Amino acid sequence: MSTIWHNLSKIRSNAPLVHNITNYVVMNSTANALLAVGASPVMAHALEEVEIMVCYAGALVLNIGTLSPAWVEAMLLAGKAAKARSIPIVLDPVGAGATPLRTDTALRLLGEVSPSVVRGNASEIRALGGSLAATKGVDSTDSVDSAIEAAKALVERYSLVVSISGPTDVVVSKTHVARIHNGSPMMTRVTGMGCAASALTGAYLAVEPSPFEAATQAMVVTGIAGELAAAQSTGPGTFQVQFLDALANISQGNIESLGRWEIVANT
Repeated sequence: MSTIWHNLSKIRSNAPLVHNITNYVVMNSTANALLAVGASPVMAHALEEVEIMVCYAGALVLNIGTLSPAWVEAMLLAGKAAKARSIPIVLDPVGAGATPLRTDTALRLLGEVSPSVVRGNASEIRALGGSLAATKGVDSTDSVDSAIEAAKALVERYSLVVSISGPTDVVVSKTHVARIHNGSPMMTRVTGMGCAASALTGAYLAVEPSPFEAATQAMVVTGIAGELAAAQSTGPGTFQVQFLDALANISQGNIESLGRWEIVANT
């Protein structure tokens, strides 16, 4: 984790391309978050180009927030092309457990494209891990701790890393569990904060070979940016602007003084 600043500097200097097939509710804010952190976003969804576009990317982010049959096909095409080229993939299973379409699509992507990281809220992770999950639309009504066993089951079944967002973020690999204590309650009052965290995970995966390190570092940076933004905000509207500014201006000193995480063995 001492490489958080080093990897952030690499993102800023290398501007890795992050290919997003994401939902249209957050497309603009997700692209802006990637630009603010120093990455280069592309939102390419057309069946005719996704396999070509992903070849230029440092990472692929698949977000099932607003599904349609064509977008599911595009995700599978891009995911299989990325898998064939060992390009890391982030899956954000938005609303998994809320409807069969979302759950089945997420499980199909898990099985066919082999993502490096699954990043979702507790209810989504529990749904994919086979547990009974309580959902309210795409929002989580489960606690993060209640999803850890489901996360471990996903890690074992699919050989990936699971990143769970909540008041305390948790990242689970086969060997370690990280708990990140950064963030602000204001982040729950703005749409797309989880989607931004998934996109930023993609940016870190583009420069960091360890999916566990990339996922953990992305959540630390996202949480610190949320804290910095909340300190300068008067409400959700100003928070959105301040969050982008915080991502753009976050410093090594901010990471060293504000970062709060712990990593223990996965038992």
